[in-house]
This record gives sequence, structure tokens and C-alpha cells, in this order.
Amino acid sequence: MNRTEKEQIVAELAGKISGTKAAFIADYRGINVDQVTRLRRELVTAGVDYRVVKNSLLRLASKGTHLAELEKFCAGPTAIAFAGDDVVAPAKILAKYAAEIETFELKAGVLDGKLLSVADITALSKLPSREELLAKALSSMNAPASNFVGTMAAIPRSLVQVLGAIAQSKAA
Repeated sequence: MNRTEKEQIVAELAGKISGTKAAFIADYRGINVDQVTRLRRELVTAGVDYRVVKNSLLRLASKGTHLAELEKFCAGPTAIAFAGDDVVAPAKILAKYAAEIETFELKAGVLDGKLLSVADITALSKLPSREELLAKALSSMNAPASNFVGTMAAIPRSLVQVLGAIAQSKAA
């Protein structure tokens, strides 16, 4: 790889770094082709950019950015996952594969400039997804209206039941 190719890769990584809220790095040694293919497919489906990078190029691209904290973890084979809109999705997928495959090992992550340990990434992976949180929020916002409609419908229903009881008592 010549100098201009390396500069292009550093510029591309710097662009990815500036456009992401979260990134996670992992050691991918010992993972077979089938496992990598499944991992990449899941990550792409979740809108995550996953790539294998040279440590020196990642160090250069992250220098002076919110991902500069990851420099100390750039040793050995390194793969980086840049989060898309949902920062929990890559954590969920990577933590699942780290638990499933012994040789796949999470190193660290950064979320909004804060360094995340492996334990933090695992905790983040246990959070509900963005869609689940939105569904719960909508359900909570819908509850008062549903309860109000139920209460308003109960008034005529109760009136009909009272009138039915009066009619039965007069008939008897």
C-alpha cells in the first residue's frame, strides 16, 4: 500500500469518525469466514459500518477526535464498527458474537466521547432497541387517551345497565 492509498484511507476513516456518535473495536482473530460473513450481514442490516483497519491508520485518523481514547487499544488485529442512527444495535450484535465465538473479543468502545469498557458495552447491549423504546413511549403517551375513551364509554353503558335493571324489577 503506497502513501496516497494510506492517506485516502485515513481521510475516509476521519470522515467516518466525525460522522458517528459511537464506535466499537474488536479483535477478530480466529473467526472463520462463515462467522465473519454472518457478522457483517447483521451489522450492515443494522446500518453499521464494520471494517478491518490497520492500527497505525486508525491512530492517525482518530487523533484529536472523540475517538482518540481508542488509541491505547489499537494493538493486534483490529476491526472497528461505526454506529449508524442506533448506537445500541452494534453493541448488541458485537456482544452477541463475542459471547458466541470464543476467539472474537471486544476491546473497547466510545459513545459520545466517553470510553466504554467491555463491561459497559455488554451493559449497553442489554438496553432495549430504539424501536422498542419508541413503542414504549408511544404506548405511554396513548394510555391517557385510551383511559379517557374507556371512561366516557362506561357512562352510557352504566346507564343502559341501570335502565335494564329497573325494567327487570318492574316486570317482576
